[in-house]
Amino acid sequence: MDALELLDIVSSGETSKVQFKEKWTNQEGIAAEMIAFSNSIGGMLLLGVEDKTGEIKGLTNEEIRDYNLRIGNIATDLINTPIYVTTEIVTIDNGDSRKVLVIHVSEGINKPYKDNRASIWIKQGSDKRRVTDNAEILRLFQKSGNLLADEMEVFDTSIDDINRKVFEEYFISEFKISFEEKELTYEQALKAKKIFRNERVTIAGLLFFANDPQSFKPAYTVKAVSFFGNAISGNQYRSKPEDFRGTLPEIFKQGMGFLKSNLKATQKEEEFNSRGKLEISEIALTELFQNALIHRDYLKNSPIRLFVFDDRVEIISPGSLPNSLTIEEIKYGNPVIRNNQIAAFGSHTMPYSGLGSGISRALSEQPNVELINEIEGEQFKVIIPNIVTSYHGNSDEPYTLPGHTINPPTQNLPKSMAAPPHQTN
Repeated sequence: MDALELLDIVSSGETSKVQFKEKWTNQEGIAAEMIAFSNSIGGMLLLGVEDKTGEIKGLTNEEIRDYNLRIGNIATDLINTPIYVTTEIVTIDNGDSRKVLVIHVSEGINKPYKDNRASIWIKQGSDKRRVTDNAEILRLFQKSGNLLADEMEVFDTSIDDINRKVFEEYFISEFKISFEEKELTYEQALKAKKIFRNERVTIAGLLFFANDPQSFKPAYTVKAVSFFGNAISGNQYRSKPEDFRGTLPEIFKQGMGFLKSNLKATQKEEEFNSRGKLEISEIALTELFQNALIHRDYLKNSPIRLFVFDDRVEIISPGSLPNSLTIEEIKYGNPVIRNNQIAAFGSHTMPYSGLGSGISRALSEQPNVELINEIEGEQFKVIIPNIVTSYHGNSDEPYTLPGHTINPPTQNLPKSMAAPPHQTN
């Protein structure tokens, strides 16, 4: 990092990834800052910068040597599990050569990290906070790959909560023979598929084979609204059905039915009585909606939200991308599967391939899709712009329906000519 980069970072103020300290405080305080970065998305601690004003005060050479020594001791002795940090010295030369010690802390791969008092810290905006909620601690384990949420048992469930007929049909569809023909008992087959464990139904089992999944997990639903206009604050809507409930395949069918009934279909060069094509690619909707159902964070106690506006569709699923996965990586088919069992069951009961190609296929069909990974808000949002058009006679030129503003279709344009994705505040 050079002086100009440092000045730019300091001028922007403290954030989730940048913290200022004028001088060394106490070792426990520095340890907590480093733990918070490791348990979140990483960041840097700038020593020699006043935290309230952002004024660069600088450090002496003696202070830098002392701090560097202490940092190494903190990383190995005061943090459980030890973390690894790097440091660098940046000099701001305004005639007095002020030096800033920059401590780089990477996002950890063995979360949750704790201090010697077993306190867990994470970043919250530009500050940090102690984590005490059990569900939040479980999500930290999940992010490090040390916990598979969909294999966890659901409290107060039993084998009687499983729809045996549904499971038997599924087993035959996967293996082409019944579990009896494989010389397994019903219970043995359930355990082999990680549907039943320790006398309880697992989350994956609940979501695909339970008689009434939402009686145990009420938040595992989809809330859907079709609005008039383009604002979520609007109080008028075309359709606001009851929350979609049931197994994931059942919810998927309900959600797709809602989308199809609330989007316009256009006809072009087709017979008069044909169904026509949806204004948004049905393939894209299928891939993006089932992606939300299969890959959401099932440790978060909140529903998926499905919104239809005049100018777009939004699919909002609980949980940001797992394990440092980025939007660019999922665009090119590099998946990190959060819910292995759910993905496996989905590949046999839904139009889900499990190959990591769903997002790529959706973007191929609908290039103007916008993907937003909200790390601090812990949610993943998909925005699919509508193209509300009709065709007149034999003309290939679309015209705008009254009351609508549209971007030109981008499906068949080269990437360099495609319209930019819809931007939201």
